[in-house]
Amino acid sequence: MTIRSELAKVLQHEDINFLLTNRIPRRLATRFLGWFSQIENPLVARASIAVWRLFADLDLSDAKARTFNSLHACFTRELKPGARHIDPDPQVLTSPCDGIVGACGTISGTELLQAKGFPYSLQDLMHDPALVEAYRDGRYVTLRLTSSMYHRFHAPHDGAVEHVTYISGDTWNVNPIALRRVAELFCKNERAVIRTRLRGSGHLVTLVPVAAILVASIRLHFLDVTMNMNYRGAARIDCDASFRKGEELGWFEHGSTIIVFAPRGFRLCDDTREGAVLRMGQALMHLP
Repeated sequence: MTIRSELAKVLQHEDINFLLTNRIPRRLATRFLGWFSQIENPLVARASIAVWRLFADLDLSDAKARTFNSLHACFTRELKPGARHIDPDPQVLTSPCDGIVGACGTISGTELLQAKGFPYSLQDLMHDPALVEAYRDGRYVTLRLTSSMYHRFHAPHDGAVEHVTYISGDTWNVNPIALRRVAELFCKNERAVIRTRLRGSGHLVTLVPVAAILVASIRLHFLDVTMNMNYRGAARIDCDASFRKGEELGWFEHGSTIIVFAPRGFRLCDDTREGAVLRMGQALMHLP
């Protein structure tokens, strides 16, 4: 605990944190960790997880598996049955992941915030004029996944994924320190735009998983590809994948950010506020 607390003090220093997590060869570091994390050796896995615990409050009590053959298996761990409660109210959109609310509220026209004083536009993030208009003056919630959190994400409501747009990009860290220093960071990083249609109401809800340093890899169950720096496939992938609320959609290779977008008329739930820690399945927004 003493070692962890001392490391935390160092990493909490903004200049040092930014230097260590951004002023390094980001893409090279990401490729290296991608390779290293998939080494299947119990000794390497145990040693890596032990080092990880020095930097993060890693809790594996709700994990389905008790032991891991690789660091990657621990990163992408599944939950044991019943570990999360899915809000059953059909008038509620639930959180697709465990995460910390970094920013949320009403989109000002087509502009929203990544952090106080750092705006960005829907067009720069999504590259889709139709979605820009769909979410004009709508609602959004930015959910940040820390390295020790559960890294899989789930359907926020019954519905179907209509298409996915993959946008290649950089691998800046997406922690609060970087978000206060790098303008339009989410629009610079690798990301996927997952367009979904809610069953019953027909509302259009979009999830935007944003990759980051060490985690530039997004996997979706309904697509037979891994979206990462080596991906050279179609930018837009049409699909018709149906999901029930709480059903698993995919995962990050480590942890990053998911931004949830809903049209005008949706309202944030009482617990959806900046700095709040939410769990997958918890109420996020009320439908109109």
